[in-house]
Amino acid sequence: MGILGQVLYFAVHPNQLRSIIKWKMWHEPAYTRDPSKESATLADCFKWLEMTSRSFALVVQELHPELVVPVALFYLVLRGLDTIEDDMTISLEEKEPLLRSFETVLERDGWTYDGNGPHEKDRELLVHFDDVITELQLIDPKYREIIRDITHQMGNGMADYATINSVTTIAEYELYCHYVAGLVGDGLTRFFFVADDGFANPALLSTQPALAESMGRFLQKTNIIRDVREDFDEQRRFWPQEIWARHVARFDDLFERRHRAAALACSSEMVLNALRHVEACLCYMARIEEPRVFTFVAIPQVMAIATLELVFQNPGIFEAGVKISRGDAARLVMEASRDLRSVYAVFKRYVRRMRRKNTPRDPNFVNIGIACGKVEQFIESSYPSRDLKRLARLARDGGRGVVVTDKAEALDGQAKSDVFYLLLAVLGTLFFISAILIGIAYCTGARLDMAAPGELTKRNIFPNKEKILDTQLGNAMGGPPMAHGEL
Repeated sequence: MGILGQVLYFAVHPNQLRSIIKWKMWHEPAYTRDPSKESATLADCFKWLEMTSRSFALVVQELHPELVVPVALFYLVLRGLDTIEDDMTISLEEKEPLLRSFETVLERDGWTYDGNGPHEKDRELLVHFDDVITELQLIDPKYREIIRDITHQMGNGMADYATINSVTTIAEYELYCHYVAGLVGDGLTRFFFVADDGFANPALLSTQPALAESMGRFLQKTNIIRDVREDFDEQRRFWPQEIWARHVARFDDLFERRHRAAALACSSEMVLNALRHVEACLCYMARIEEPRVFTFVAIPQVMAIATLELVFQNPGIFEAGVKISRGDAARLVMEASRDLRSVYAVFKRYVRRMRRKNTPRDPNFVNIGIACGKVEQFIESSYPSRDLKRLARLARDGGRGVVVTDKAEALDGQAKSDVFYLLLAVLGTLFFISAILIGIAYCTGARLDMAAPGELTKRNIFPNKEKILDTQLGNAMGGPPMAHGEL
């Protein structure tokens, strides 16, 4: 989208612009890099991180400083592994043993890999993978051991699926999501647990490991639904045949317009499969005890529920990639940076939107309604809905709800502030568009000089059209201007 397109978009979506402005001006990450104190290889690692995923490069800065570098290196190692798995130009004979032994290269100084195809987007990471290996040797061994263990499990799981380009059963689909995403949730949870100050409830590892698994699977399943067209174009099929075969005869039929109703029903079943992880994700986030770590885990989750609502009943996923807008993303980051109540409110908002989009024509209508209802019921049990203004009035009449009164007043102030910034954004947009239009008119020869100060003082905003015509006619005939009555 060009500059003019963005101006027009924000002109009709001022709330989006307001969110971006607020995020740019007031959001400060928990960790700020100081390149002057970084080694050359660490600076390069952050460069590869921004190259492979700008969004994760921003999210990782929300972490506690102790975890920033280990988590960044963890991501780069797994991204390198994923880059080998995704590259269809690498022969199976070379790919499979490389995936299964990838954890061993983490201890080989100077190891790099240039076997990716020239168009592989993350090729440069593996070409300079020696930077990652160098920095891995410098982090705390407890983090390095976790990275090595998760890499070993994920590499072998990817190798098991390297021989196929499609998934047949739901069980295979769940196992694949475990290898590529569930293990990430497990690894990060172990990071939080072994940190010097202990950033998570120990129960997440000892008695509730499934919660971390759901965190990763929810993100992965949402991405698989969103990227179905891109994967199809690259001859990969991650939607299980056990699901799509209930709706169409061939997987390719999902992308034909004459099968659009069946395709949407199929996508709804995929969404239903992902929704079953939401309650576990909410439970997991409630057990994170360090605010910066909470923000780190919450941001991807609120992005995922917003994306899931976007792809639900959206035929656009079968034609091209879809993604949430920058304004929505900025708003979600700010909401995820507050507290658990705010994050729960985000989930409730998007789940309710899904319920409104749900249609009785969908074979999964009832099950999706039930799944959304369970999520709302879970959130309501944690944070019951209240009319804060009504409770504030009760408090002023003699109740003891001083805190409630303060909260209601804060909400009123926030609403007024939002209106102010909304009006400011609208006025600024109108001024900018007016300046562009006046500039275009001037460049195309508009007689702006006709609006002389003298005419304006006489309140004669529009010049005498007859006088202008007479002047133009006289000039055309080569003589003086003709006055009325002359023949």
